[in-house]
Amino acid sequence: MRLRILEAAKQEFATHGLAGARVDRIAVKAGANKRMLYYHVGNKDDLYLTVLEAAYEKIRAEERGLDLEHLDPPKAIARLIDFTWNYFLRNPEFLALLHTENLARARHLKRSTKVKSLHSPFVELIGAVVRRGVASGDFQVAVDPVQLYISIAALSFFYLSNSATLSVIFGRDLLAKRAKDERLDHMVRLVL
Repeated sequence: MRLRILEAAKQEFATHGLAGARVDRIAVKAGANKRMLYYHVGNKDDLYLTVLEAAYEKIRAEERGLDLEHLDPPKAIARLIDFTWNYFLRNPEFLALLHTENLARARHLKRSTKVKSLHSPFVELIGAVVRRGVASGDFQVAVDPVQLYISIAALSFFYLSNSATLSVIFGRDLLAKRAKDERLDHMVRLVL
């Protein structure tokens, strides 16, 4: 029941944001009543935080499977860029949740006891890849792994979260397969 509630809540929050999300709709989609929902996950804010934490847990779990520590540094960073891009494409609700939480100035994320600990090992892994790349001569300088990760995420996030307006402004479908392939290639060449 809890998993059904969380999946229904993820879709509701991604579609309507926190303010527009309705607990009644979540309960119906999950096949639960409101009392059962509150029993399993608490109030709407608690439910939202649980969904947000689960979204971060999911991306971090998939990132751990990239095996970056065993790849040559340029290939490791290229794999991270490719993964981030394709993860965002496959999980648009993740982008919607991030957008909602940023509009709230990370009010809910600040209450999380999990999220910071999820990121620390991954940042250290990126730092190790960068240090190996500098030692091998593949990279010129040892960039800050946090800045590198933010840059990679930003190159994907901005493009995808603004694709509707940018497509109109530039007169091209930025979500067409060719445009997405060109974007991924551009990001890899830009970062490496």
